[in-house]
Amino acid sequence: MRVLLTGHQGYIGAVASSVLADAGHDLVGLDSGLYAGCDFGEAAPELPTLPVRDVRDVTAEHLEGFDAVVHLAAISNDPIGELNSDTTYEVNHRASAELAATAKSAGVGRFVFSSSCSLYGAAGDEVLDETAGFDPVTAYGESKVLAEQDISPLADDSFTPTYLRNATVYGVSPRLRGDVVVNNLAGVAYCTGHVLMKSDGTPWRPLVHVKDVCRAVAAVLEAPRELVHDEAFNVATEAENYRISEVAEIVKNAIPGTEITYAEDAGPDLRCYRVTGAKLADRLPDATPRHTVPEGVAELVDAFAERGLREGQIESSRFTRLRRIDELRSAGKIDDRLRWVNGA
Repeated sequence: MRVLLTGHQGYIGAVASSVLADAGHDLVGLDSGLYAGCDFGEAAPELPTLPVRDVRDVTAEHLEGFDAVVHLAAISNDPIGELNSDTTYEVNHRASAELAATAKSAGVGRFVFSSSCSLYGAAGDEVLDETAGFDPVTAYGESKVLAEQDISPLADDSFTPTYLRNATVYGVSPRLRGDVVVNNLAGVAYCTGHVLMKSDGTPWRPLVHVKDVCRAVAAVLEAPRELVHDEAFNVATEAENYRISEVAEIVKNAIPGTEITYAEDAGPDLRCYRVTGAKLADRLPDATPRHTVPEGVAELVDAFAERGLREGQIESSRFTRLRRIDELRSAGKIDDRLRWVNGA
């Protein structure tokens, strides 16, 4: 299958490039390059790319001949989403819906949209399936809701969109992120001896390994159309819902001599939700996530040791998306809409 992979140089995309290539797909990438050089170990795999590098600039001509689009590219977390909320909606909502419409007009048969369980938002202790209502508490979460709602009407006999609502992702990647909870707690603890909590630890969060997200993408591409047509799937398992305080204990146990401490402003977090991945397991058994958080933390610690992670790096612009964006804006390389200035 000839597949356009947007965001191929990002945290998930750098792993998906390998997973989808190993599955035999012919990949072409599209990436804005905002995180070029932010590598962890080996660089992300090289792919042939479209002649444009922003999802907002894709035309039907660019998509002719593709069988599928896997759309990972997005403003990737809540802090950046709140930096300029209109740009978040422009990229994550409007550009995603336009990309899907453009793909359909170009004859692309499948569209796999990387959504998020954050669209459930402030849901409390109830375990949610895909029929649950939405209650997003951030621009990022709401943008994913709006994108799903605008892409769905495009579904017909010739165009099959699928929405993968990823749990909070963790794990090693050539484009590691240090601003997702498991990676951050493990990285700071490894370097400082402190598992630094930035909330009171009570919120629930479903967690999923980056490789399991990519396996789900591959499974959707290969699935019979009737199983995935205009369907949403939580990419998660019920067993891998954790309170943040439980994740802190896992990290503490994985790194001898560490202790749990709390930031001065640690307090409640409105983002609190638990999910089930039973639908994914039923429809696409091969896509059921396999990794556990303790396994992922051990993997991260081994990678930190192998690659010599030093104090301060996990929260530097190399691994923290908001700091990287601030760095590029301060240097005048990108504008407030996260577009490169003068072809930088």
